[in-house]
Amino acid sequence: MQNVLIIGLGKVGSLVATLLHKRFNVKGLDKRKPSRSFAFEVIEGDVTDEAFIERTLSEFDAVVSCMPYNLNLPIARAAFKNGIHYFDLTEDVPTTTAIREMAHSHRAVMAPQCGLAPGLIGIVGADLAKRFERLRDIELRVGALPRYPNGLLGYSFTWSPAGVINEYINDAEVIHNGERKMVSSLDGIEVINIEGQEFESFSTSGGLGTMCETYLGKVDTLNYKTIRYPGHAKLMRFMLYELIMKNNRQQLEEILTAAKPPVKEDVVYVYAVVEGWQAEGLAREEFYRAYHPIEIDGVHWRAISWTTAASVAAVVEMVADGTLPQQGFIKQEEIPFEAFLATTNGSFFKE
Repeated sequence: MQNVLIIGLGKVGSLVATLLHKRFNVKGLDKRKPSRSFAFEVIEGDVTDEAFIERTLSEFDAVVSCMPYNLNLPIARAAFKNGIHYFDLTEDVPTTTAIREMAHSHRAVMAPQCGLAPGLIGIVGADLAKRFERLRDIELRVGALPRYPNGLLGYSFTWSPAGVINEYINDAEVIHNGERKMVSSLDGIEVINIEGQEFESFSTSGGLGTMCETYLGKVDTLNYKTIRYPGHAKLMRFMLYELIMKNNRQQLEEILTAAKPPVKEDVVYVYAVVEGWQAEGLAREEFYRAYHPIEIDGVHWRAISWTTAASVAAVVEMVADGTLPQQGFIKQEEIPFEAFLATTNGSFFKE
């Protein structure tokens, strides 16, 4: 793998390209010329033009889509037709299902869900699970939040508003009482205390990726919940269901983007708990980190941006190094955490 195309040069994509440019021949693709200059070449083009995308991808060995979930499938289809590696950050279940179907006969790798959740949290959870002889519970939590919240929502859209709304509306897959089930997003609210600060967490769609399939028959409980400041879920339920904004996602996205723009000082919480039986009996293993903004090459990057970008960049490295399979669908929970941390970009997550 030498030539890599990064599609979408927004808050995350531009950093993915910057990180991978240190090792690969990288080009970026965006609908408009970026307002800032980069060390890599930028192509202008429209991803909805499938003929253009298919023609463009013929020049590359791999493509990383950093586009909203609803724009990934045309890119994945073009990667499939060209027989090149495909990576994305999607949390959308139908999109992943379609990509997985392509992976059955793909000549290269199809690796969607390479962000935080799904993505890093699944890698962490699976790593904890390997420490047990027999499992009982796997509970995974991630929150990308403003460090200094204001307003009742206590939130800032540092991530794709379309993706957040999609996670809140679609049902979430879980394993409950040993059975694979669907539950409503924004439900199952619980209180979490992190270093003396109170948060809430609740079910959202897509965060587990393919883990319910992988761990069915092996655990009694498996779930993923998003961390927010208290009261967030109640307000979002009001907007989506009492005001029936769920029927007009575009308008809701515009309202929330205007009301809650990105902040520079954010924090990403990653918390995983696994319970089960080890040699000495019933035990509990935990992983907790709080990631803050960092400076890369003299540029300030939000926590949500660098954690997401470094996650997918690390997986790209692992495929390039042969640490991961070279063909077919890659499940995030099959990625060894130790090997992930050993990559150049995975090392950002070390203490």
